[in-house]
Amino acid sequence: MEQEKLLLDVNEKPKLAKWIILALQHVFAMFGATILVPILVNSAAGEIVLTIPVALVSSGIGTLIYILCTKGKSPVYLGSSFAFIAPLAAAFLKGGIAGAMTGVMAVGLIYVIFAIMIKLVGKDWINKLLPPIVIGPMIMIIGLGLAPSAISQIGIATGTEIDWRGVTVALITFLTTAIVMVRGKGFFKIIPFLIGILVGYVSAICFGLVDFKPVLEASFFSMPSFVIPFVNYTPSFSALLTIAPIALVTICEHIGDHTALGTIIGKDLLKEPGLDRTLLGDGIATFVAGLLGGPANTTYGENTSVVGMTKIASVWVIGLAAIFAICLGFLGKFTAIVSTIPTSVLGGVSLLLYGFIAVNGLKVLIQNQINFGKSKNVVVASTMLVLGLGGAAVCVVSGDLAITISGMSLAAIVGILLNLCLPEEKEEKGQPELQSEEGKKENHEKIEEIV
Repeated sequence: MEQEKLLLDVNEKPKLAKWIILALQHVFAMFGATILVPILVNSAAGEIVLTIPVALVSSGIGTLIYILCTKGKSPVYLGSSFAFIAPLAAAFLKGGIAGAMTGVMAVGLIYVIFAIMIKLVGKDWINKLLPPIVIGPMIMIIGLGLAPSAISQIGIATGTEIDWRGVTVALITFLTTAIVMVRGKGFFKIIPFLIGILVGYVSAICFGLVDFKPVLEASFFSMPSFVIPFVNYTPSFSALLTIAPIALVTICEHIGDHTALGTIIGKDLLKEPGLDRTLLGDGIATFVAGLLGGPANTTYGENTSVVGMTKIASVWVIGLAAIFAICLGFLGKFTAIVSTIPTSVLGGVSLLLYGFIAVNGLKVLIQNQINFGKSKNVVVASTMLVLGLGGAAVCVVSGDLAITISGMSLAAIVGILLNLCLPEEKEEKGQPELQSEEGKKENHEKIEEIV
């Protein structure tokens, strides 16, 4: 298929009015997901771990860092990563804010280490270490592991007294998000979660579920509550293994998003500016986010979709969107309004969001045509799913040091080791690994005849 011509290339700067409008589109695209991460992490942990202003500021600063590291050659926006919701909550419960933020900074360093290795020896080894049979189940565990949180937010968990107002609001939020995802056109299709939250919020106001007292008490401008190491806490490595392995998932996500964006703009971003530079930018951005007390960053597919829709790939637009995000973090009234979103609204969005994450893991397996006729693939995937969702934990004690590996982290490590160590099966003579296209067509015709 012939590449559609871009209206503005990566380094082209639009006129002022158009520049602002395009940047605001990117802000709207990233906003719903970026603010959801701190809200959902706090809900899962039962305490304040992250704040929305810091998430917005670290998102904007991270994007500007990425642009500098890639020499302005890649129009990517970085926002809060959903992959770290459960690990961040678990790390906080295990090691407090010190454990959680040290973990986020460690993820950034892992990106940087991978970037250096790619620069030195190339990137082929990544596919061997992290093949689809490992990445797919890892993503599925992230989404499915959060499912109980969504049910709890809606208010329909076993043993809870149902508040029909909250359940109704959750249903309205869910249906709005689902309908926009399925039937939305143009820009609306890119921001289904934001639209769902807005409609759900309005319905919650109508049902009397919103308390505006925090908005009235908030000032128009306020300094975000940054959490700085050696100022607010002493770094702690107690929860490092709870968060660090998730970097393997987001590195693969990083590669996939850059490949998709490269297809849209007609450039191979993994060659120019290069995967080493894009990962370096993502890594430094995530490290800085941890330094400020924010969530780990990741490349945002929503903003890639905006580039595809507008045919404008200008890094100038992405940079201005990042500046707008930083400014939003300092608007006290605005962030106070966001803090009043009821849990029932979040539950309605999460019902779809967490399943959406899990299905993306399934899509990885399908798109890469993973053959589950092979016992090795069955062993790797099934072991990972049971360990990741079953609450498994392994504690290693050495003197006064105790290291616990659990859940998603344990599943990731075991999955990688099984895939590397288990021998490949010998194919029986005359038995092809995958059915030929002719065979599939014949079977399909036979089924049609029977029907």
